[in-house]
Amino acid sequence: MNTEAQKKSLLLELIAFSTVDGQLHKREYDFLWYVAQELNIDLDTFRDLFHQETKPVIIKSEFQRIQQFYRLALIMHCDGILHEKESKAIQQIAIEMGLNPSAVKRILDLMKKAPNAMIEPKVLLRVFQEQHN
Repeated sequence: MNTEAQKKSLLLELIAFSTVDGQLHKREYDFLWYVAQELNIDLDTFRDLFHQETKPVIIKSEFQRIQQFYRLALIMHCDGILHEKESKAIQQIAIEMGLNPSAVKRILDLMKKAPNAMIEPKVLLRVFQEQHN
């Protein structure tokens, strides 16, 4: 992430997605705070984001869009409960990001089968790269 606006946009998207099921689980909040810290967002700014509504900044880099999709997928699995609303929302968000729906489905299936919902970065990228061939 290059700019402060991009960082905030990323977090706003994660926050919006984390509440798509109608609640914010503590593990989801903790995950969001961890991402905020990785993006060098201070606690006051982070808390303020829960009260903001802005249009998302379009991520131009495919690699960054894949990273954002994966973060969304992780937060979806974070509370240990997979809601139908989350599943539909993440697929729609991925389409809006311009990501291949087949690759998205494969990643979500792999995450569902993984013991901790995490997959290797190489696998993540390979699945998306396969769709380019």
